[in-house]
Amino acid sequence: MHLAFLTSEYPHPKVTKAAGIATSIKNLVNGLAVKGISVSLFIYNQKQNEIFEENGITFHLIQRKTYPLLGFYLYRKHIEKYVNKHIVSGNIDAIEAPDWTGITAFMRLKAPLVIRFHGSDTYFCHLEGRKQKGKNRFFEKNGVQKAVAYIAPTTYAGTKSAELFKLNPSKVTTIHYGLNLEHFENKNPERFVPYRLLNIGTVIRKKGVFQLAEMFNKLVEEYAHAELILIGGDASDLQTGTASTWKLVEEVLSEKAKKRVKYLGKVPYEKVKDHIKEAHVCVFPSLAETLGMVTIESMALQKAVVNTNYGWAQELIDHGKNGYLIDPNEVTDYTETISELFDDPEKAVEIGKNARKKIEDTFDIHQIVEKNIMFYKSLITK
Repeated sequence: MHLAFLTSEYPHPKVTKAAGIATSIKNLVNGLAVKGISVSLFIYNQKQNEIFEENGITFHLIQRKTYPLLGFYLYRKHIEKYVNKHIVSGNIDAIEAPDWTGITAFMRLKAPLVIRFHGSDTYFCHLEGRKQKGKNRFFEKNGVQKAVAYIAPTTYAGTKSAELFKLNPSKVTTIHYGLNLEHFENKNPERFVPYRLLNIGTVIRKKGVFQLAEMFNKLVEEYAHAELILIGGDASDLQTGTASTWKLVEEVLSEKAKKRVKYLGKVPYEKVKDHIKEAHVCVFPSLAETLGMVTIESMALQKAVVNTNYGWAQELIDHGKNGYLIDPNEVTDYTETISELFDDPEKAVEIGKNARKKIEDTFDIHQIVEKNIMFYKSLITK
């Protein structure tokens, strides 16, 4: 079997961008390659054209092209032509693409197309109650409806996306993202910096950063040594038009809280793991996700996680057993849960150990790869 993946991001020095989607794709394709599945990556919006192989995976970097007019259409047709050439020459059995931006709009690919619901603009606008640009919805709807089948990282994300795009829900299969647990080992989970909170993710409204600032204002009044570490790139705020969401978050923080907050910006992936290990509690009060890679990564490293209680998160955590699910808008409830973990370090360690077990049972990449292989085999043999 030969599978291809169309993406604009991937964790590799030659690729210009890598975020949460990129990590999930890398975990999957590496696992597929180990199982003897031929894998080709078509990575668009790159600085140059290049083809190379690594670890059994063929990389196709597709250079970004600009056009005087209709670039949104012509670049997609350029990608289509390139990909179709290699579908034929490489005997590619199926190709997967993300829902975000509707990159497959206007394309007629020569292999069955599968869309994985990493999280479309349509999906996030719905969850956040934002008005979506008409062109974004058009592109995504056109691209998504060309697929023969769909994969969602959580049942919630799949059900909601099918509803928004008016798809047959029977064509949506839930397959979680996976982690290579060999890369997520914490030999001393009882060692951490007391009263340290950690949040990882783009500093953007949908991640619940304003609610988090309010929570920390409360916590720092009770725990003078509490500290909050923020990791992730800054983003503009769509609601206010402000260039920096971090600047807006600073305005919410009290003077006392500001002195106990460290915003580190973007941090190398391996360094992020060290920060997770050092945290007393990891907090992810997100308002919009499909799954949330940093949540399962933190759980894999045996951390007590206080997460949102919205639909997707309920598939990651069993409340009170291997983590906590609290409405981010219930600031007092959220801070009280964190306080309990601050006051009882042994409980934080116990929750972390249970979290690791949850990840081993549900998100082990070896199990996830097998589920993907079974999915694609059933698709190809239809």
